[in-house]
Amino acid sequence: MDDITALILDDHAAFRRGFARLDDARDPAELLAVWEALALHLDIHAEAEEAILYPHLVRHGDDGAEETEDAIGDHNKIRDAVAESKLHEVGSDAWWAAVWRARRENSEHLAEEEDEALPDFRRHASVELRAELGQRWLTFYGEHKNGRDLPFRDKDPEKYVQDHR
Repeated sequence: MDDITALILDDHAAFRRGFARLDDARDPAELLAVWEALALHLDIHAEAEEAILYPHLVRHGDDGAEETEDAIGDHNKIRDAVAESKLHEVGSDAWWAAVWRARRENSEHLAEEEDEALPDFRRHASVELRAELGQRWLTFYGEHKNGRDLPFRDKDPEKYVQDHR
């Protein structure tokens, strides 16, 4: 069975490819096609992490509470930038500003997660737990195809940590 950390890293690679595709897009229709899929994936990924990974990290990591609080804040910034992009004409300066903010926030978040949160989780989670959470991750994506029934709303990072301790 797939390890949740490997599945998360697969998503991270997909995000990097998606932003690179935006660099190559040449007209509004192409920009929209690439961005809509990428933006939805970013939103679903954040919800999946908040439902599956971070409740475990906050309780078991060396710096789990701090890493979780930081990650939830990062997710909020990414969600906000994605939402902002939807308010503007695709390809406009305001749209690009929102997309670039999402890209910067996402790049910073991926680096922190890959360098801090995921290694911390791996040190404290058994192979069996990682496989169990990997199965839950795959199920989550299947149950919420195209974001079905997901709220995509910001969460209070401190309250999230308190609620999951």
